[in-house]
Amino acid sequence: MNLALEQWLTEKVQRDELLLYLWQNERTVVIGRNQNAWKEVDLEALTGDGGKLARRFSGGGAVYHDLGNLNFSFCVHRDNYDVERQLEVIAEAVRSFGIPAERTGRNDLEAYGKKFSGNAFLKTEQGCCHHGTLMLRVDEERLSRYLTVSKAKLASKGVDSVRARVGNLTDWCPDLTAERLSVALRGAMARVYDLPIEVLDLTEALQSEEVLAKAAYLQSWDWLYGRKIPCTFEQEQRFSWGSVQIELQIDRGVIQAVRCYSDALDTTLVHRVEEALVGCRFDKEALKERLAWNADLACWAESYLKELL
Repeated sequence: MNLALEQWLTEKVQRDELLLYLWQNERTVVIGRNQNAWKEVDLEALTGDGGKLARRFSGGGAVYHDLGNLNFSFCVHRDNYDVERQLEVIAEAVRSFGIPAERTGRNDLEAYGKKFSGNAFLKTEQGCCHHGTLMLRVDEERLSRYLTVSKAKLASKGVDSVRARVGNLTDWCPDLTAERLSVALRGAMARVYDLPIEVLDLTEALQSEEVLAKAAYLQSWDWLYGRKIPCTFEQEQRFSWGSVQIELQIDRGVIQAVRCYSDALDTTLVHRVEEALVGCRFDKEALKERLAWNADLACWAESYLKELL
């Protein structure tokens, strides 16, 4: 709903408006438009804890949201889009609490060498959206458990873990809350733009058919997993009856091709697995159901897919 409303605001914003939307999600990983969900997120850990996956319209990397995080979205007409000015609103609000916020890299805000805000950007025909996170008191243990950031990306930042890379604003201002930061953001926007601020009631917009339809699409399988992002998974596991290695070619969230190798005495196992999995969604329950027609494969799938997904 938050992402749907954000998109709607970006589409509806007028030339003489600058909209700053502040919002929160509970236990959610939001991936970039073109990211591979299975490679960026430990989906079993996330969904096992009751968390949710979302995919936004903008590019960039995966971020973790919980109620210790405050998200912001600048929705503005293309004629008034100014990333430097928008970032200055965020930095000035954070500095008002004695935290030396500064912009680093292509889309981060840091303090004392720790990232507390990641930003992403989207331009449409008329409107633009600049959104990001503000880590207040995020559960860093869950963040590092759910996000499977590549070692190469961490190495480029000079750290060996996600937790070593990020910091919470409450580390430097213990009594800071989302409410206080929201007030500071409104004040900073008024000063940076030298314009009056009006608080909008979005209740009617949230109940509109247009926003509800956008939200339904954003939680569909096609949007979350069915993007045209080919990927290959390779996994090997040893069982009491032999070893199995499997390679899956996945496109739009569906297995397109399978190569299976095994030293099992059952010489038909490999063929049966390959035949069964082609065309199946890359989803644990869908895979189990596809293999359940054969008792041997169902038994194998129960333990094997636990490692695979």
